[in-house]
Amino acid sequence: MDKSQAPHIDTLLQHTATAPFNPQTGSAPVNLPSMRASTVRFQSLDALEATQRRKAGGERAATYGRMGMDTHAALEQVFCELEGGTHAYLASSGMAGITMVMTSLLSAGDHALVADCVYGPVYELDAALLKRMNIELTYFSAGDDLETLVRPNTRLVYVESPGSLLFQMLDLPALAAFARRHDLVLACDNTWGSGYVYQPLQLGAHVSVVAGTKYVGGHSDLMLGAVITNDADVAKRLNRTQYAMGYSVSADDAWLALRGVRTLPIRMAQHARNALQVCEFLATRPEVARIYHPAWPADPGHALWQRDCTGSNGMLAVELRLSPEASRRFVDALRLFGIGFSWGGFESLVQWVTRGELARHRYWTGGDHALVRLHIGLENPRDLIADLAQALQAAA
Repeated sequence: MDKSQAPHIDTLLQHTATAPFNPQTGSAPVNLPSMRASTVRFQSLDALEATQRRKAGGERAATYGRMGMDTHAALEQVFCELEGGTHAYLASSGMAGITMVMTSLLSAGDHALVADCVYGPVYELDAALLKRMNIELTYFSAGDDLETLVRPNTRLVYVESPGSLLFQMLDLPALAAFARRHDLVLACDNTWGSGYVYQPLQLGAHVSVVAGTKYVGGHSDLMLGAVITNDADVAKRLNRTQYAMGYSVSADDAWLALRGVRTLPIRMAQHARNALQVCEFLATRPEVARIYHPAWPADPGHALWQRDCTGSNGMLAVELRLSPEASRRFVDALRLFGIGFSWGGFESLVQWVTRGELARHRYWTGGDHALVRLHIGLENPRDLIADLAQALQAAA
C-alpha cells in the first residue's frame, strides 16, 4: 500500500493494539487486556533458546517480565505509528525517557549541545548525574551559531520543540542538517506534539522522546515515557541501555495509555480550539503583554508552526504586566484552573513561573513582567474566560 492509500493516523489509533481473536472460539474483547507478568515460562529449553536467538537478532521477544508482555508491545507499536518510528522503548516517566536517551548516547568524556528551552529537570539531570559521569552539556539558544560550539567530542544535540514554558518553535530541519553535517545524533522532546501534531523523526531527528503522562494518557492518572527512533544503530544502543538499567513500566499503566490514546485526536483538537479562544480573549486585556502559543498568529514561531505542525494543543503562556504579588493574586483567584505542574489531562491548570526558571531561557524578554503557564482543558471556554477575567480583576 502506498502512502497515499495508507490509513489516517486517526484510524490507526482505533485499530492498532486491539485484542486478537481466540482461535478456538473466534471471539475477542475490543481492548487488549492488561497482561501482568514477572516470570515467563517456556515449554522446553528449545523454545527458550529460540526466543533468546530472536531477541539477540533484534526482535521483541520476551524472556522475562521486566521488558513487558503483549500490552507493552502493543503500546510500543502505537508510539511507532504516532511518531513514524521503527523502534520504541518505554520508561516509567518522561524524565526517565530523557535519562535513557542521555545515558544511551553519551559516554564519559562526551559533550552534548542542549537547547536552553528544554524541560527544567534536564538541568537537574545535568547537575546530579551527567557531570558525575564526566559528560558536559553546553546550552544554546536558537540564535547561536552552533558551528562555533561543536567540539571533537560532541556527540548529541538535544532539544525540545516547542520549548518548555515559552513554547518557542525551533527549526528542526535546519538542526537535523547541522547534526548530519557533524555526524551527531539529534534528539527532540516531543511531548508537546506527542506524535500526533508534530513528528520530529519525519523532520530529520534521530530520536523522539514523549511523556505519555501528558496527552497520550490524557486523564492525569498515569506516569509514562517513551523513546522512539527510526535509526537502527541508535535503536541498538537504546535497547541495550534500557535492558541494562532495568527500565520497567507497569502493565496497567501501559493499558491506561492504550485506552487514552484512542481519544487523542478528538481531545487534542478540542484543547487546541479552546486555547485559541482563550488567546483571543487575553489579547484584548491591557494586563497582557504577550501570548506565547505557536498556533497564535502573533507568536514569532507561528510560521514554523504552520510549516512543521499539523495542529496544536492547549498549552500557552501569558506575560502579564503585573508585579509578582499581583500575579500571585491572579493565580490564587482562579477557580477552574488547578495549580499544578503537569498538563495534557482533561482539566485546566496554571503554573506560576519563577524568576529562576525564566533566567535559563534567552527567548524570554519580559524583564520584570510576570509569566504564568496555562493548560487549557476541556471545560467550556466561555467558563474558562470568565474565570480568567474575574482573576485579573482580583489581581488588580
